[in-house]
Amino acid sequence: MSKLVAVLGPTNTGKTHYALERMLAYGSGMIGLPLRLLAREIYDKVVAQKGYGSVALVTGEERIWPENARYFICTVEAMPLSQRVDFMAIDEIQLASDPDRGHVFTHRILNARGNHETVLLGSEIMREPLRRLGLDVDTTHRERFSELTYIGPRKITKLPKRSAIVAFSADEVYAIAELLKRQRGGSAVVMGALSPRTRNAQVDMYQSGEVDYLVATDAIGMGLNLDVEHIAFASRSKFDGRRRRELNAAEAGQIAGRAGRFRTDGTFGETGDCMPFEEDMVARIEEHHFEPVPFLQWRNYDLSYRTIDDLLRTLTKNSGDPILRQTPDALDEATLRRMAMDHDVKERCTSGKYVKRLWDLCCLPDFRRTGVDGHHRVVQTLWNNLADPDARLSCNFMETALSRLRSTEGDLGVLQTRLAAIRTWTYAANRSDWVEKAEIWRNETREIEDLLSDALHECLTLRFVDKRTTALMRGLSREGAMEAGFGDNGEITIEGHVVGHLEGLVFRPVDDASKLEGKAIRSAAIQALKPILSQRLGEIAKAEQIAFSINDYGQVLYADKPIARLTKGNDWLSPRAELIGAEDAAPEERELTRARAERYVTDYAQKLLPALMALKAQLNEAEMPGMARGIAYRVLESGAAIDVRKDDPPLRLSAEEREALKGWGIRAGRVAAYAPETTKPAQQALIARLFSVFNDTDVMIAPTGAGSFPVDEGWSDEALLSQGYLRFGPRAIRADLAERLAWEIDKRRKEAGKNQFEIPPELASVVSSPGDAFVEVLKAYGLSPAEHDAETGAVKNWRFMARARNDRPQGRRNGPRDGSVSGGGKRPARAKGAEGKGGNRPQRGGDNRGQAKARAQERAEARKQDPDNPFAALASLLPPPPAPKPKPKKKKKPKAEKPEAVSEEAKDQTQSVQPEVTENPSPEVVPQEAADKAAESAQSSEPTEKPAE
Repeated sequence: MSKLVAVLGPTNTGKTHYALERMLAYGSGMIGLPLRLLAREIYDKVVAQKGYGSVALVTGEERIWPENARYFICTVEAMPLSQRVDFMAIDEIQLASDPDRGHVFTHRILNARGNHETVLLGSEIMREPLRRLGLDVDTTHRERFSELTYIGPRKITKLPKRSAIVAFSADEVYAIAELLKRQRGGSAVVMGALSPRTRNAQVDMYQSGEVDYLVATDAIGMGLNLDVEHIAFASRSKFDGRRRRELNAAEAGQIAGRAGRFRTDGTFGETGDCMPFEEDMVARIEEHHFEPVPFLQWRNYDLSYRTIDDLLRTLTKNSGDPILRQTPDALDEATLRRMAMDHDVKERCTSGKYVKRLWDLCCLPDFRRTGVDGHHRVVQTLWNNLADPDARLSCNFMETALSRLRSTEGDLGVLQTRLAAIRTWTYAANRSDWVEKAEIWRNETREIEDLLSDALHECLTLRFVDKRTTALMRGLSREGAMEAGFGDNGEITIEGHVVGHLEGLVFRPVDDASKLEGKAIRSAAIQALKPILSQRLGEIAKAEQIAFSINDYGQVLYADKPIARLTKGNDWLSPRAELIGAEDAAPEERELTRARAERYVTDYAQKLLPALMALKAQLNEAEMPGMARGIAYRVLESGAAIDVRKDDPPLRLSAEEREALKGWGIRAGRVAAYAPETTKPAQQALIARLFSVFNDTDVMIAPTGAGSFPVDEGWSDEALLSQGYLRFGPRAIRADLAERLAWEIDKRRKEAGKNQFEIPPELASVVSSPGDAFVEVLKAYGLSPAEHDAETGAVKNWRFMARARNDRPQGRRNGPRDGSVSGGGKRPARAKGAEGKGGNRPQRGGDNRGQAKARAQERAEARKQDPDNPFAALASLLPPPPAPKPKPKKKKKPKAEKPEAVSEEAKDQTQSVQPEVTENPSPEVVPQEAADKAAESAQSSEPTEKPAE
């Protein structure tokens, strides 16, 4: 005789755990559970103890039945009662009062029995119905392991962690979940419409602590074992499939009882717009005292399948017991009545096999939750293909039905609709009498359901959980340090989530951070970034030179990210460095990194500009002739070059001075003195950036590799010289190329043997000048057109423009100091009849000139003897002048021979490219013929060495 035991009590009393222990003590057993989700959880536990081959899982949508299975974990509806076992258990028997499923639980209470023991598990409200049923049952009460306390209403944003918020519609659940995402980082979502796999994934996310909040429907109150400490009701009314009604005390107690696990006390209350519980209901929930169930749902299971009418008649048969009430308007029965109204359906149901097939189709669960009309359409479609008891859904039919459900694209609503549809076909595939090659399609539907379930879980998580924020807030609540990571690309992760990037030494939070998340990130960064910054500072302080660079904003870069800004130093080659960021790092670490950034600039300048760096360091102690020292100082200060065309008096260097400059990396020529090392693009860019820092101006960098370029308004002469360029009319020409062109011009003049000479247009390529600008460039060299082509007007010959010397005594003002001629600047006409060199020169006053020279010598002697004259003091420090060397006697040469070459001393003299004219002591204008001869004489004394390429 089977022993019947009822174990009754509130939630958190260990009833299910007790039943499992009893079942596993027998050689075989079966337990019926209210949810497929719970059945899967129990199945995994039993498999862990008894092995895969000994345990079967039987639900409407999943069937795992090993050949030698001894333990059967089932949903109540799917229990194979024909399978005889030693132990039988039915969980949550109070569901026998449910309008939709209650009749199934009632049937199991009355008919499901184990060979040796049967255990009924449920609420205390089932004690009286079990007594009234007249069952020989041994009833046991179990007390709750923890206390349940009412704490009143709380705002959603003020709810304690490990809270579950209960609502009764999808819209309410989604709205609360979105609010929690904004305010608390997110929540898990559990609803009856979710597949078991999706619900499991959401529950695992909550159980693992990834989120601290759970938003659920009343599905939470049935069989889900959760570590919930507080239950907050967002509503107290629900739609039960027929109408919207208030929760009764027992239903509210079943939900509230999920707060508190084992020995941990739980609390419950309201949130949002939920009306507060009445004192009487609060007392009953806290004390677990509820009204007994007045009746149980019942249906006759001894059905007749001879005709549809006989089936309907037996379905509506009364139990004869007042506590067993006929189930009203059950979905399967309502669907059968709809189908019976179809004349074709009635005509085809000619035997019991057809009626039985029709009833089986009507019992298909409404996974889509579309109500009677929607469910009727699904059943009608299946009937059209399966009316014949021997018919099966073909593989083509199944492939067509499933092909539309494989996509994982879409929002929550779309995915839930597809998931409900695939659950329908999963149920069908588990009926081998419905589907051809059922095993194949069982696996196929399972794969699609899993695929959609995972996609739905990801969609729920993406919409309602900010994993980054929850991880940060969870980390901040811990006492230990958070796990921080630093990627090669500067990516900062905290607790495995990207929170920002370390750009150089500055932390940049993620751009899409919410207000809450921004606070969490800042707080987390303060804790987690200190070791990362310390590591980064150490790396920079020890980094190789190649890891650094400098940008146009005067910043030193490490791994292409700014770490320091340059500031003005003692000179433009010695800027200072200030770190950007890492304010909270240790001072000694910051100083080492700052010094490394500063040293990089020094080392980089030393590499690109060794001559200038050597001059800066040693010029004061170097042995160098006076004039050369001054030129070196000027080039060093300018950055790259100086324009000697403007020197007054014109620059004249001896061979010794030139060699001294060359030894220090400086070349002095006709138009410029410059450092050849500065003519390359990299050097020009570095000088421009360092000058920008020193002068606090915008960076001006010459076009890369340009021999010359047009000068716009932004370029000052100082900026051009710092880049090694000189202004020649509309163009800036690199100093070395400017010298080369000057050499080419001088070469043509000497070849011509006169001051008028031809300059080929091809010479424009020497300075990379376009032809139309070359004329102005030549004018800037001090040339002027001497002869034009009669037909084209082009310049045929050029000549050097004459200029007056600017070294007259201060007391003489015979003409303008810029060399122009008084009287409007026009040259007076030659004497009448003068032609070329053979013309008659105007007579100069020889006596007057000698008298003026004598007077000048007297004044010079007087200044030397004046004790107050500073120049006399300086002159006393100079060594006595050497005795004049006797002039060698000139050898007479035939007139046809060329003139004797200039002496080496004359070659060493440096002159401006513009020839000078002997000073005219009188206010008279120098005639053109005299100017031409003077120019020839001056040019013949210039260096003849060709500039370096």
